[in-house]
Amino acid sequence: MGFLDTLLGRTKPVQPKLDDLFALPSAAVTLEAGMDFKPTGSGSVCFRPVEGKTFEDVQKDVRDLLNMSASSEGGLPVEVTKDSYGFTWLVVSRMSDEIDALVTDLHAVNSALVDNGFGPQLLCTLVAFRDDSERRLALVYLYKRGTFYPFAPLSGERRDNALELSVKGAIGDDLKFEQDLTRWFPVWGAPGL
Repeated sequence: MGFLDTLLGRTKPVQPKLDDLFALPSAAVTLEAGMDFKPTGSGSVCFRPVEGKTFEDVQKDVRDLLNMSASSEGGLPVEVTKDSYGFTWLVVSRMSDEIDALVTDLHAVNSALVDNGFGPQLLCTLVAFRDDSERRLALVYLYKRGTFYPFAPLSGERRDNALELSVKGAIGDDLKFEQDLTRWFPVWGAPGL
């Protein structure tokens, strides 16, 4: 970053570290012990679709790889959906006690897209949790920021901000949290949540 960038207030974007996703299993243990939220076994990767055969081939290869892994381990097939904003969601499901395998699958999706030059298309990765009261929660990884944040949806496109802040406090340093709360974007209707 040069002098002119500093003078004009431009900042260099944070380089995400996909391996940060591997901190999720430890955070899940902390979350369960501290707040009784358990993984549901569902996670998803959100990305902007790109026109072209290469991108379609990468998506197909990732789906085939994860479906093959799921069928050999008795898991569910990978789902691909589009939301009302036009984003594509690749949803991976595992048994609720297989968060390590779920995170590995999500990391494989992200890595495949990055390795094939589609990293700028990645938006976020999330892992879903529920408690005994059926409250829903997601830990969301913002790809472009290299940080996590909790998202706790309520009915009617409302969110439980107090719960989100409590989750951040309970997990502490297990995850690198997004410090700018205005970047804790709602992911309404996220598949798998």
